[in-house]
Amino acid sequence: MKKHRGLLLDELREKITCLETFRRPDAARAVPSGIDSLDRLLGERGFPRGALVEWFDRCEGAAATTLALLAARGACADGGALVVLDRRGEFYPVEAVRWAIDLDRLIVVRPTTRAEIAWAGCEVLRQPVVGALLAWPGRIAGRDFRRMQLAVEQGGGLGLLVRPATDRGQPSWAEVRLLVEPLASGNDARRRLRIHLLRARGVRGQPSVDVEIDEPTCRVYSIAQLADSTAAIGAARAS
Repeated sequence: MKKHRGLLLDELREKITCLETFRRPDAARAVPSGIDSLDRLLGERGFPRGALVEWFDRCEGAAATTLALLAARGACADGGALVVLDRRGEFYPVEAVRWAIDLDRLIVVRPTTRAEIAWAGCEVLRQPVVGALLAWPGRIAGRDFRRMQLAVEQGGGLGLLVRPATDRGQPSWAEVRLLVEPLASGNDARRRLRIHLLRARGVRGQPSVDVEIDEPTCRVYSIAQLADSTAAIGAARAS
């Protein structure tokens, strides 16, 4: 196990060293989620840098992963690396490309255990060159969670953790927690989702937004925005 971790660390160091020309953006600038209606709910008009974000998924089809990729795109827009910890071997780089993430700054690492995810997560998150980490950690021990939170504060990036909805009741060191659940859409090419904001700095209650993911065009819309557009088109035709 220690030998495997050593090889994993060497691999990470080698890949990250190749990207060290990146300059950390202003820490005061929020990271856009890629969804305007969600950004408006967040106290900082986006996700705070140097923080962990949990996405709890009630959807089949990895909806939370898609939304996390949107946030990763925003976190890496200034040239930072996206590191994906893919223990399950189910992440396909082509999916990141579809959402306009630069393959030249994508690092995919495949830990074999949850312990290695937590260990590698800390190593990655403390690196200033890393704009975002994306992982599916499952259950996280409290001590490991705290270490990851301290690491991301040091690195200044964004830690995006996609977890089952059943883990929602566990203790957490994430600054932002969201729950994603499916809505009926009537269109196989479009997924409708409700995003509940469970926790965020300065936000009271648990507000929610409804969005639609258009798979063919890789765009995300607020359902309220779509309704306004439909109404405007109808009014224009009537006139």
